[in-house]
Amino acid sequence: MLPLPETIIALLTPFAPLFSRPVWSHVQVLLLGAILCRGPRTVASVLRVMGLGAESGFGKYHRVLSRARWSGLQGAKIVLGLLITLLPPGWPVLIGVDEMIERRGGRKIKAKGCYRDAVRSSKKVVVKCYGLKWISVMVLVPLPWSSRVWALPFLTVLAPSKRANEQAGRRHKTVIDWTLQGVKLLNRWLKRPWVLIGDGGYACVRLALACARSSVPVTLISRLRLDAQLYAFPTPPPPGRRGPKPKKGQRLTALSQRLGEVLAHGKDVTVRWYGGQRKTVRILSGTCLWHTSGWPPVAIRWVLVVDLAKPDRAEAFFSTDVDLKPEQIIEWFVLRWSVEVTFESL
Repeated sequence: MLPLPETIIALLTPFAPLFSRPVWSHVQVLLLGAILCRGPRTVASVLRVMGLGAESGFGKYHRVLSRARWSGLQGAKIVLGLLITLLPPGWPVLIGVDEMIERRGGRKIKAKGCYRDAVRSSKKVVVKCYGLKWISVMVLVPLPWSSRVWALPFLTVLAPSKRANEQAGRRHKTVIDWTLQGVKLLNRWLKRPWVLIGDGGYACVRLALACARSSVPVTLISRLRLDAQLYAFPTPPPPGRRGPKPKKGQRLTALSQRLGEVLAHGKDVTVRWYGGQRKTVRILSGTCLWHTSGWPPVAIRWVLVVDLAKPDRAEAFFSTDVDLKPEQIIEWFVLRWSVEVTFESL
């Protein structure tokens, strides 16, 4: 293998302890070939682009991914540490999470399931496909030479379908279960405040409670259903009153019924919108308790947003950090779109 430039060696050196010396030399070939390869990044394509298409012992490169002993989890920890160093001063640790469906079929694909195809589906037509569900965790990093924030993945987890887990005799884990496990893992790795940003699939009281009660300050930002059960904070009971203290106050008006209030009494703000543009929207915000049957209520700040170009529609977002400004909640959630751009480029 040709000698590598010092800049590339400096980037690869932190990963060397993960592998034995023979495997590490094969890893470098696969990594450089994957960078140079165009089209599907298979092992065969990587070897051809590296000039090893006629290599007789090509099996040793396949064994790096199939039989060699190395920890992908420790590799993810190293990648996260390198990405954190790219953050400019004052930029918070923003972690995006989302799922991606890899279309795969065949009897040997054990973990596959039938899922909704978000790209081809619409509100009226639901398209389903067979494939593998991957949960990807990414750091949202601003780069000086790009007009948009980049979502750089460092950890990807396979979430087998319920049917696949039942056939294998394993306990099924939902996307929320995997995310909760990821929150605990990142708390041990980061040991500093960070923000978790996900789409409406992560708008769950169980996940919000885990973030609010975490030993490391974690803020969850996501969409909020317009029919979510929101309650006022409980009033202190009168002195001398016996019995359990109330956990929540009166039920608040649903956000779906507050569109007129936003238009009449909302505040116009200019925020960074999709595509790096700035957009003026009308918002209404407040703090309350979000409750779902079976779980204690969690305090959130909700933000109801109306695009003045489409005054008949409203979107709602929330944050488990009640002191966060509404404009900041919107702008951080908009950065989640970088996750979709990353998926498109994979």
